[in-house]
This record gives sequence, C-alpha cells and structure tokens, in this order.
Amino acid sequence: MTEPDMPTPPWERARRRPARVRVPLTRERIVDAAFVVLDQEGLDGLSMRRVASELGVAVSALYAHVDNKGELLELMYHRLFDGFELPEPDPELWQEQLKDFARESRARLQRHRDMARISMGQVPFTPELLRHVERLLALLRTAGVPDRVAAIAGDMLSTYIDGFVAEEGVWQERYQGEDTKSWSEIREDMKEYFGALPPDRFPNMLAVANLMVDETNDYRFDLGLDIILRGLASYVKEPPDAS
Repeated sequence: MTEPDMPTPPWERARRRPARVRVPLTRERIVDAAFVVLDQEGLDGLSMRRVASELGVAVSALYAHVDNKGELLELMYHRLFDGFELPEPDPELWQEQLKDFARESRARLQRHRDMARISMGQVPFTPELLRHVERLLALLRTAGVPDRVAAIAGDMLSTYIDGFVAEEGVWQERYQGEDTKSWSEIREDMKEYFGALPPDRFPNMLAVANLMVDETNDYRFDLGLDIILRGLASYVKEPPDAS
C-alpha cells in the first residue's frame, strides 16, 4: 500500500486499468453486428443470440431495440437501400436506367453473404422504402410500359436480381477451400465432358457448349437483363387500349 503523499510506484500504476467505456446499444449497432455475423456464418447461422454475443451483451438487451429476428432481417434489408437513388425518369434512356438500377442492386447484394436470400423474403412496401417503388414505377410508366405490365415488372426484375446473386453465392461457397478446383479448371473439365458427348444425340449441346461455360457472370447477368428489357420494350409498342 502506498503511504500518504507518496507517488504510486510504476508497477502499481500498470495494474490500474481504465474503466471500459460502455457504448450505448442502438439499432444501428445491432444491424452492424448482424452483418458481421451474416458474413461469417451465413443466414442459417444468424440468430439474435449470436448477434448479442458479437456485441458482448445479453440477448435480452437486443429486444429493447428489435422485436425479433424478423424485424432484424427487415432492418438489414432497409440498409440495402441506404444512399440508393433512382434517377429522374427519362423515356429516351429508360432501358439504360433500368440496367443501372439492376447492376447497382446486384453489387449491393454481393457485399454481404446471403443478402440475396434475405432480400427474397422481404417486400419494399414499408414507409421507408415506398419512395423507391414509386420512382421505379415512374420510370416504367414514363417509358410507356402499360400499367398492367408495370405493376409487376419491378417485382419480376427484383426476382431476377435476387435469384442471380443467390446462385452466385451458392457456387462461390461450394467451391471454397484449398482442395477445390479453380473455376478455370472446372471450366476445362466441363468442356472436355461436353466435347465427349455423342454428336448424333446431342448436336445442339455441342453447338453451344463452349458458350455455356466461357462467359463471365457479368456477361450472363447483362444478357439476362437484355432479355427482360426487350420483353418489356415489346409492350411499349402496344396501343393504349391494349388489354
């Protein structure tokens, strides 16, 4: 024990650790932690208890800010739209505007493991997200897409994006690990397999086999967009009273 008016020996000062600053728990911190867990363990490993552990708090503390896992997933889905703004509708550029929307959506989903699976289970009709739906509908209707088509076109496009990214995630996880072949090796194996098919029984497969495995995911994604947008464009040419 140190005598009065005597300095504290340095070896005793080292024992005195500063008090840990307690950071207030907020929805934002909970969502941040949920994304950490999602990236580490995927959607199947995401739970309120696991998020609480990541934050170093009791699971009961989360429920003062988030009702349940369903609400947490909704908040994570909302975070997907932060800073995401569609442009003012331009009937001359509507297809490019939709492509930009789709590419940006895909890029945002790719930032987090299994985010596409979360997106599939959500709807953008909450008060926070309705303005995004309104702007997308404005883009379609300004282009001349009939209302009966515009009403479901946004959902159709989102389903394509979610499904594409979800499939990318499945294959990425399947081919992780040191003992897994690279994509270039897998591609060569597939080419060899297709090339060995009997040409009299599979002439069409042989005709397009290389095209099925040579293109990048970016190319495949954009081609899918072109197919969807050409379909939408065909409706723009309909007379106003088409049913």
